[in-house]
Amino acid sequence: MGYEDKLASLGVTLPNAPAPAANYVPFVKIGNTVYVSGQISNDENGLITGKLGDDMEVDAGAAAAKRCAINLLAQVKAACGGDLDQLVRVIKLTGFVNSTADFTAQPQVINGASDFLVEALGDAGRHSRSAVSAAALPLGVAVEIEGIFEVK
Repeated sequence: MGYEDKLASLGVTLPNAPAPAANYVPFVKIGNTVYVSGQISNDENGLITGKLGDDMEVDAGAAAAKRCAINLLAQVKAACGGDLDQLVRVIKLTGFVNSTADFTAQPQVINGASDFLVEALGDAGRHSRSAVSAAALPLGVAVEIEGIFEVK
């Protein structure tokens, strides 16, 4: 079963890879490594905004992080010419959580992305990562995640 079949079994269809919103590229491929620019939390209804520790709970933040992971995979698919099965593994994620100064559950928020990637990709989804707080994120989104991936 290919990765997109596995995603479909989870009820996930990858969107078209989001275009960059400023003067940068969505990904850079060097050899077998793809560096994907930060993907913000959005879904079919638009931006997922909020501040953890204020107007958003951890579960909603984790759901926003999952959406970032879906967008990361869309970018990897684009970097591989439309063939997600070229993905070998997720190497590293860096997750930014729009949160208050006293909020300390950033890892639990970014678990939404990590857990999803392992569920969808198996061992290829296991990765190193950082989960950090941000006083604000672009457009008021709740989560932004960038990633590094190994491809064939």
